[in-house]
Amino acid sequence: MMMKFAVFTTLFLSATILAAGQQDRSKRPSPPANAQCKFSDGKSIKVDYSSPRARGRKIFGDLVPYGKVWRTGANDATSLMTDANLTSGGKDIPAGNYTIFTIPNADKWTLIVNKKTGEWGIPYKYEADELARIDMSVSKTPAPVENFAIAFDQKGDACTMRIEWENTRAQTDFSERR
Repeated sequence: MMMKFAVFTTLFLSATILAAGQQDRSKRPSPPANAQCKFSDGKSIKVDYSSPRARGRKIFGDLVPYGKVWRTGANDATSLMTDANLTSGGKDIPAGNYTIFTIPNADKWTLIVNKKTGEWGIPYKYEADELARIDMSVSKTPAPVENFAIAFDQKGDACTMRIEWENTRAQTDFSERR
């Protein structure tokens, strides 16, 4: 009888801790967010990330240093999932699940698509697992952006991924590889 009680107690405590961990994720200062784009054949590309707030801080070139790998958001590393074979910046990305990082600079960003998934955002130590490094164009946003955001714009057969925060927009196009 004592053994059954111990097993029940262990299972109950494990479930409680797991549920509390899921609740904590939504209460983080940088809450979870996602973006998705569907191609004309119904296949899609989706990004899950955490959305930090600027809160009056200088972001790029300060909080997020130029020339260094950034987790592209907060908390867990940002994930990219696609059921389509993609191409971006001349690089092929097979359908699958990936982690994305960026290297911000004032005039050009680099998007890193990494095969290693389920990682915490920092420190970056996954060069051996990189699938592609893709150039991103950079421009100013029309107005300041308080909440870090990733969004997609569909243009014909392409999905343009936009990363915006503070006064910076970095973007790259993804197309289906046929």
